Amino acid sequence: MARDRFGDLVKAVVDVTRGIMAVDGELHADEEALLLSRGSRQADLWGVNIYPEFDDKDRIEFDSIINIRPSQGNRSRGVDDSDLWRKCFYAFGYAARSSK
Repeated sequence: MARDRFGDLVKAVVDVTRGIMAVDGELHADEEALLLSRGSRQADLWGVNIYPEFDDKDRIEFDSIINIRPSQGNRSRGVDDSDLWRKCFYAFGYAARSSK
C-alpha cells in the first residue's frame, strides 16, 4: 500500500471516539471527508502517517494539516496535548487490530 502512493508511508485518519480509521487516501482531507460522511465528528478526527516498516511508536507520525485546530487548542500539524496523543495512539491500535 505504501509503495503505491508515497513510498514509505500510508496516510490515515483516526476517529478517537469510534475507534475506526480511514486508510490510504491521497490526502488526509479525503479520508476525513469519508469519515465525516459516515457519522464521525470533526473534533474526533486526527491525521496520521503510518510507516509500515517501523516498529511500535515509530510507526505512527502525527503530522497533518487537518490537525491544526486552534479552537481545540491544537496549533500544530501534530497533536500537542499528551492525553489526546495517547487517545489517538490507542484508537489507532484498536482500529488496526479490529481490521484484521
